[in-house]
Amino acid sequence: MNLESPFSANRRQFLSTLLGGAAGLSLTYRALGQNAPAPITATKLSDDLALMMGDGGNVAVIIGPDGLMMIDGGLPNRAADLQKAIASVDSHKVQVLFNTHWHFDHTGSNELLGAQGVKIIAHENTKKHLSTKTTMEALNRTFDPVKPEGLPAETFAKGGKMTFAKQKLEYSHIAPAHTDSDCYVFLPGPNVLHTGDVLFNGFYPIIDYSTGGWIGGMAAGCGTLLKIGDAKTRVIPGHGPLGTKDDLKASHDMLATINDRLEKFAKDGKSVDEVVAAAPTKDFDDKWGKGGMNPPTFVKVAYTSVLRHNQKA
Repeated sequence: MNLESPFSANRRQFLSTLLGGAAGLSLTYRALGQNAPAPITATKLSDDLALMMGDGGNVAVIIGPDGLMMIDGGLPNRAADLQKAIASVDSHKVQVLFNTHWHFDHTGSNELLGAQGVKIIAHENTKKHLSTKTTMEALNRTFDPVKPEGLPAETFAKGGKMTFAKQKLEYSHIAPAHTDSDCYVFLPGPNVLHTGDVLFNGFYPIIDYSTGGWIGGMAAGCGTLLKIGDAKTRVIPGHGPLGTKDDLKASHDMLATINDRLEKFAKDGKSVDEVVAAAPTKDFDDKWGKGGMNPPTFVKVAYTSVLRHNQKA
């Protein structure tokens, strides 16, 4: 199946209403699939591993002889659609759901599946944010707590290993990057790495500085992920097409370079508006600034993330 086409449609819906300006960003559910949603497509990565695209963040599904495990769960308003799409791959029920972080486009199946008795696993910060009303300033949105059945039943602080069906999984928390709850999941058998939103493959990422995210942490997170697996590892990003370690390195290099520039502005005491006017990403914009967050908005969010991080340091 073609991975580019369904992603392109979903990316337009997800990011087309990200607007710059003094008030920050605006994201509506219309842009997230309520109006003419993109089809949810399935691509087999191995006999017992499928990639689901078109529903918020990318979802991996491990197929066992008696049940399924999901890594991430898409958008709340498409949770039922996602289950129908998964059923077209395998008719068994989901038994385990792993959240790579707390954002609603990755935890949208929590309430539906949690109510069915599915075991939800996540980092302790994911449970913390899902348990309370949480504001994401970069999107100018406040999210209510999920229902009790949608909260992770099993949490961890650092990481661990587990086996589901025939697949061994290694997972670990990453120091604050996109959020303070980011985790990766590595499947050494098929040599597949799910990065969550530490990687937006091919365009500028959203950075949730309200819950600890910052651009320097995203660069460092990509550096951490580069050490997982090998050169042949297939990389499932939080958003974007299936990638490679080269894609991961390209994102790392872009983020690290821009972070260095923004840190210099911060040391000089520059305002957000002054930094946006300086266009510190202009040499990256042709590659990274199309089809997603526009460059001025990305600079605004990224620089704000640096200022917030430095305030806490």
